[in-house]
Amino acid sequence: MSKQNCRIAAVQMISGPRVADNLATASRLIVEAVGQGAQLVALPEYFPIIGAADADRVRAREEFGAGPIQSWLAETAQRHGIWIFAGSLPLTASSPDKMRNASLVFNPAGECVARYDKIHLFGFKKGDEAYDEAGFIEPGDQVVAVDTPFGKIALSICYDLRFPELYRALAPVDLILVPAAFTETTGKAHWEILLRARAIENQCYLLAVGQGGRHENGRMTHGNSMIIDPWGEILDRKLKGPGVVITDLDHQCIADVRESLPALGHRKL
Repeated sequence: MSKQNCRIAAVQMISGPRVADNLATASRLIVEAVGQGAQLVALPEYFPIIGAADADRVRAREEFGAGPIQSWLAETAQRHGIWIFAGSLPLTASSPDKMRNASLVFNPAGECVARYDKIHLFGFKKGDEAYDEAGFIEPGDQVVAVDTPFGKIALSICYDLRFPELYRALAPVDLILVPAAFTETTGKAHWEILLRARAIENQCYLLAVGQGGRHENGRMTHGNSMIIDPWGEILDRKLKGPGVVITDLDHQCIADVRESLPALGHRKL
């Protein structure tokens, strides 16, 4: 089956502690993206909730296959006839005090067709700033790509970006998704360069969608949602604040890059 070109979009948010408010914001931005022709829309990491504490996300977790967040995702995908890549939401874990940070994929019929649980858990300490995702998240252990009419799409979440072997395990793919809530500190230093490197080395499009701004809990996320082509060029970008980035995924562009520089075929390891 030939792969279709499509219009892809990312919805940048500044999620807060109230799930209903965040879903309302996401709904408005999805409508904006669909109005510009988007057939595939990606949401950021933790799009349904960023509370005052990590425990707030754990309390909001849902059983896989049931719950108001997943119902909203299914209904929204079906209503607009689009693919929704739900950056991440909290799902139940084997431990009662932890969650799975999971990315779900819904097709235009409103069916959940793929799930990826974040494998690499962020740990960072610099001065007064510290994060330890292992304290409240149970990691996944399976890499995941989903086949769509638009090609093969690799799933990942935030800190996974720093581990190129994850994407190599799935190569070749047509699109890499990186939903994130990158901190401003690490984002300013590393976000763009890592994104462009992953697109260049895998010779595919990359759709990065972030939380972007000052949250109610005081945390500042980096934003800078962007879409990058297989040559590493940034096609659209949103610095801070809620909004949409959008462009066309062109399979001829992928083919041209891989033909002129057949690096994937030159791999030895």
